[in-house]
Amino acid sequence: MTLGRDILRQADELAAITEAPGRITRSYLTPQHREAGERIRAWMREAGMDADFDALGNVVGRYAGATDDAPLLLTGSHMDSVVDAGRYDGLFGVLSPIACVRELHARGRRLPFAFEVVAFGDEEGVRFGVSMIGSRALAGRFDPAMLDKRDASGVTMRDALVAFGGDPAAIPSLRRGNVVAYVESHIEQGPVLLDAGRPVGVVTSIAGSTRVRVRIDGLAGHAGTVPMGSRQDALAAASEMVLAIERHCSERAGTLVGTVGKLAVVGGGAINVIPGAVEFTVDLRSGDDAKRLAAVADVEAQCRAIAGRRRVKLAWDAFFELSAAPCDRALQSQWARSIAAQGIEPMYLPSGAGHDAMEFAALAPIAMLFVRCGNGGISHHPSETMTAEDADLATRVFLHFLEHFEPPPVRR
Repeated sequence: MTLGRDILRQADELAAITEAPGRITRSYLTPQHREAGERIRAWMREAGMDADFDALGNVVGRYAGATDDAPLLLTGSHMDSVVDAGRYDGLFGVLSPIACVRELHARGRRLPFAFEVVAFGDEEGVRFGVSMIGSRALAGRFDPAMLDKRDASGVTMRDALVAFGGDPAAIPSLRRGNVVAYVESHIEQGPVLLDAGRPVGVVTSIAGSTRVRVRIDGLAGHAGTVPMGSRQDALAAASEMVLAIERHCSERAGTLVGTVGKLAVVGGGAINVIPGAVEFTVDLRSGDDAKRLAAVADVEAQCRAIAGRRRVKLAWDAFFELSAAPCDRALQSQWARSIAAQGIEPMYLPSGAGHDAMEFAALAPIAMLFVRCGNGGISHHPSETMTAEDADLATRVFLHFLEHFEPPPVRR
């Protein structure tokens, strides 16, 4: 269990590097990003890798292959966090493969492919409002317009990157070539493995998502003088819409999830005023894009019907869309064999959360290994947990995967 204990100890060290004492918060291009990255770089070098920051602030460790012309297998995850985060989200997917390289290097073992472990500087998008910045660049999907995004203090990403020591002009050169696959190990961030009593699982797909801003405009009025039948209550209409969204997604449980994460009366409202305007958000996710898009259309139609019946106006703004990313079947089978080699029956499950792996789906085959969360499967929260036993087992699964890796069929 040495590997697992070491990984949890390293995660504890990184958790102490935070912008907010007493809680874990580490955002892109901050001094805490620099300090955490330097710690990770040192561990990569100690493990036998060549490692440094790249032009975008990612930390890249490379373990050379047996030959100079060997193809590249990529892995990694993110070192930034949400506000008041847990300590394993993202970072486990960096620390675990570093531990694998340490084991290989100690045995003098080189693989028939080069192996890169990347600690991506930003996946969560907390500071500049755009996510998966680092992985987009390595996948050749970075949009230069993102450099003009500003943080809450008005600092552009471009200026912050230059101050960090990065090089905006060099970002296009970060795109990787000759990549045979991208794989990622990640805590599940949910209770499925925990409820099933399984320490690890093979991810089948990463869900696509649609995010919508909705505004309902009714008619404000005096709470005591407007008869119930005459009201154009924006909050009552929005509440019925929220329940309709919940009902629609519940009826399709297992293939679709929907969340209203924000709901507010415009202006704050008052106890004695009928709400005149309400805003809320909708987040719809599915591993099947066709089902997700159909749900978006169905939910919008239901909301418009409710608005018409209640005599309120509805503005529907679908402002974000991310396609689902199916995991490669051949790579899924390889993860399953590596799990079985540890004496565990493989389990398959989808990912409802987005991950850096999604950005590489257009570049190379992708696959993911999920590791069990404790404490009800909670994540993005200080009570996020995992055991040293699970960390050790998942790392040994990854090591077996590397030593028995077979490049999936070439895409046509």
